[in-house]
Amino acid sequence: MAKDIFHNVVRKGLEKEGWLITDDPLEIEVGGVELYIDLGAEQLLAAERSGEKIAVEVKSFIATSNISAFHTAVGQFFNYRVALELQESERVLYLAVPLGVYRDFFLKQFVQLVIQRTQLKIIVYDPVHEVIVEWKK
Repeated sequence: MAKDIFHNVVRKGLEKEGWLITDDPLEIEVGGVELYIDLGAEQLLAAERSGEKIAVEVKSFIATSNISAFHTAVGQFFNYRVALELQESERVLYLAVPLGVYRDFFLKQFVQLVIQRTQLKIIVYDPVHEVIVEWKK
């Protein structure tokens, strides 16, 4: 299983925000299928997030077609969300995307419509500074 090129960037960004990485990757077996979500994390520090658990699928969107990569990411997100509902319902699933791609692609009207309809939760990260820029819930 290959890790996304920005996997470690997102991991470092989460750790800088006080997240404890509990799984790398988060393995889930459901209905005879094994799934591997990039990261599992738990927040132990901030009072408003105390005990919160998340799962994060990291995407770089470096392929030639952003819409094709988006189709794949949304499909993965949906499958992972169903698996988490069955196995680890306390975890909230996020899709991590680079800042530039978020600004240039994810703010387009159609993409925003898909995000709303699928209730996609997004972490926007800066791959240069290795930080989380924004949480879109």
